[in-house]
Amino acid sequence: MDKEAQRNLLILNEIANGTGLTQRSLAQKLDVALGLTNLYLKRLVQKGYIKVSTIPSSRIKYLLTPKGIVEKTRLTYQYMNHSLYLFREARKTIRKGLESLVHKGAKRVAIYGTSEAAELAFLTLRELGVEVPVIISRDGYKGTFLGLPVRPLAEISAEELDLVIVASFIENANDMAAISKQGFAPGKILTLYH
Repeated sequence: MDKEAQRNLLILNEIANGTGLTQRSLAQKLDVALGLTNLYLKRLVQKGYIKVSTIPSSRIKYLLTPKGIVEKTRLTYQYMNHSLYLFREARKTIRKGLESLVHKGAKRVAIYGTSEAAELAFLTLRELGVEVPVIISRDGYKGTFLGLPVRPLAEISAEELDLVIVASFIENANDMAAISKQGFAPGKILTLYH
């Protein structure tokens, strides 16, 4: 899904929400200049997706047209397809990386972090029949995530696990240093980024 389609979907969704939308608030959500937001709105008016109404004369209200509702539905469908494609590709990549570790005997694997990447790693590990006894918290949080206990890194010993997966797609040297400091050898730490 290209940037223009994403931007148009965001604008159409904001208009559909009908919550006192202003060009200034829309510019903030789009993270663009106010003048550019005005241009985007004019283009959507020209395409017949939105209608501009003045109530009273000093206030502007944006309304979706029937054509705009159809376009919003089409863009939503396109966005969902694109998101599912990215999800499937991420799962394939994670699975490929984890399969070799499973074949090498990794049975007790912890996941470091509680993000969407952690969810993908968890699903893939379950699919491979690997036990995930604990999720390790970055910030000392205790509780549950995906039905598993979440424990601070300080409470985890390297001897109780075969592997720790750093569940993030963005490299963070502090995470690696903290895990290493806890006694995990580099060969017992797997990252999802390269």
